[in-house]
Amino acid sequence: MTTRRLLCAGAGCAALAWAGGAAAAEPASPLEAIAAGKPILELRTRYATVEQTHTRVLTDDAEALNVRARVGWETATWRGFRGLVDVEAVGAPIERYAVNVPGAATPPLNGAGKARYPVENDPEVVELNRLQLSWSSGKAFQATVGRQRIAFDDQRFVGNVGWRQDEQTFDALRLDGALGPVKATYAYVTQANRILGEKRDWDSDSHLAKLDWQVAPQLKLAAFAYVLDFANSPANASVTKGLKASGQAKVGVVSVAYNATYAHQGDYRRNTADYGLDYWGGDVAATWGVYTLKAAFESLEGNGARSFTTPLATNHAFQGWADAFVQPAGGNQGFADGIEDANLTLVIRPKWQWKTLGKAEFLVRYHDFDGQRTGADLGREWDAQIQAQVRPGLTAAVKYADFERARRVPAGAATPPASRTKLWISLEYRL
Repeated sequence: MTTRRLLCAGAGCAALAWAGGAAAAEPASPLEAIAAGKPILELRTRYATVEQTHTRVLTDDAEALNVRARVGWETATWRGFRGLVDVEAVGAPIERYAVNVPGAATPPLNGAGKARYPVENDPEVVELNRLQLSWSSGKAFQATVGRQRIAFDDQRFVGNVGWRQDEQTFDALRLDGALGPVKATYAYVTQANRILGEKRDWDSDSHLAKLDWQVAPQLKLAAFAYVLDFANSPANASVTKGLKASGQAKVGVVSVAYNATYAHQGDYRRNTADYGLDYWGGDVAATWGVYTLKAAFESLEGNGARSFTTPLATNHAFQGWADAFVQPAGGNQGFADGIEDANLTLVIRPKWQWKTLGKAEFLVRYHDFDGQRTGADLGREWDAQIQAQVRPGLTAAVKYADFERARRVPAGAATPPASRTKLWISLEYRL
């Protein structure tokens, strides 16, 4: 029996146990637990434009209008069991953009006629987003089986890519345990349901493991190992092992938070390349009243053929919102020379509220990119965002990214991506 069939059998047995167990006090039965549950409803409308350096392939700017609806139901807890299901549908009333990377070798997923446009990776899809069953004994242990959302820490290595209209979820068995200040998580993943619909999902035989130890409020230590293997994406098979330290403290009237991460990545199973690459990342943020200033640095090592990669991460949140360094969805060797990204962020969260408008946030960020292997200047980027709660559950946002590539590339250095400017205007409702 294959591992996927084992997972399906496990989910079926768990569902039968859930439906056939003895009655509890409240709710009295699985049916009552379903009836006592709560709906899931999310609606997001987003308009986007992309201006990118024109070439013989890219002759027009991109324009997109996407509408996403996500509906579902989460049951109440019965004898420690809880179920959840949601379905998402994404439509594109305006679809003057390419999905995936255009070009002769890899035509866009939404039609060869879209190859003249830059990329905005939000395809039209209707699919099952989550279908999971969990059992918990309290804070000490929880098991979840089925299609589920998995997001670790800041999602630098494993995340749900929530920015995209089609969320990334995983067909997996996940186990979480805790003993005092120590928490452990393990997940076995049989499929990664990625952001481009079923056409680019990955058949997986992957293991995700992490261990967290909350030593004190000022120090949390973590160790992780992500062993990835994908039948239909061998270039992304890898073993990544790492350590992370984080914490926060009060220094007078200023709150200080920090993160520091090291990881090493090597080839695994279906990946025939022989490599070993390092990742270093760190940031320090200081908050005083409504102001937060954050300085961060990342180094993803490259060897001239590929770089340290994070194929299951929420990559949009890192290395600039323009997604200049995001690789084709069918493969992910990263930027060949590796990337060093030094960035500075200012966030302002004013306490004022005007009528129904509240919880506003203003953000501006500056990135400076260099090649890790060569030290070559790759370019720089400005990001900015304004978002506010229009009324309870309804949020409006305007987001902007401007990446300008370096004008000169030294001999022997990889060519940086094309310059581009992106603008998004969105309205999102969550029940």
